Amino acid sequence: MGAPWRDHPAWPLVDKLSEATGRDVGELLVDADAETLKATRNAQLAAFALSLVVLYAARSSGLEYVTVAAVAGHSLGEYTALVAAGALDPEGGARLVAARGDAMQAAADASPGTMAAVLGLDLDLVARACSGVEGAWPANDNAPGQVVVAGTAAGVEAAGEAAKALGAKRVMALAVGGAFHSPLMAAAQGRLDAALDAAHFHDATVDVVANVDATVHRDGWASLLSRQLVSPVRWRESLQTLAGQGVTHFLELGPGSELSGMVKRSVEVSERTNVATPADVDRLVDFLEGAR
Repeated sequence: MGAPWRDHPAWPLVDKLSEATGRDVGELLVDADAETLKATRNAQLAAFALSLVVLYAARSSGLEYVTVAAVAGHSLGEYTALVAAGALDPEGGARLVAARGDAMQAAADASPGTMAAVLGLDLDLVARACSGVEGAWPANDNAPGQVVVAGTAAGVEAAGEAAKALGAKRVMALAVGGAFHSPLMAAAQGRLDAALDAAHFHDATVDVVANVDATVHRDGWASLLSRQLVSPVRWRESLQTLAGQGVTHFLELGPGSELSGMVKRSVEVSERTNVATPADVDRLVDFLEGAR
């Protein structure tokens, strides 16, 4: 996913992140295979790095001249959102993401788990499906009719069957390396807390909607990010919080376009777009003009 960006003026940021973390981030973005990137310690650092490359490219293409009302990030994306809001510098964010990935990898190795997307049911029914199952919990409330369950392999399978009995249209296994945003990640919390305590946070310059409570914050990020590790991502509610503040233009920065789709299903907005490749930057100017 990094290959299209190698010749872009924002690419040197990757070298800075490699130096900050002691990892070859460029190799992860360009040369790593699917099996390598399935390991969460690799996937998290790669996704964070590319999202920052996209952020810097967007800023150089006009985003810096637009007043940003608020930011939010889905799970790992919350770290990018904090960089965008000035609460973290890129190198500090990369060190935290590396520590988070290592801690979560160790927890996943010690307590193996998985995740599955339940399509066609809202959170209350997915929670009911999980309530009678050992080792399964709602992990991501992404959009109406799209909730992700995390837990042990047996727990997620049983919760999926229970969800189907309640009317789920489909239960789709996710290619992930662990049961993220569930109690199975509790073992990672101590290691992440140590990294968070050592990190240098600033007060955010714009509102940030946090995953754990779907409300606006400007500070208190060490506690919020620690809780995020084992708490469900309340993304649908976060989007509704943004819309409730009058946000009408949503810009997704980073690999993929899944979040833009969740926006479409969760709130009524004037405009939404995503920037994932250098080609996407070319159409960003018109979008930003409409957001002024």
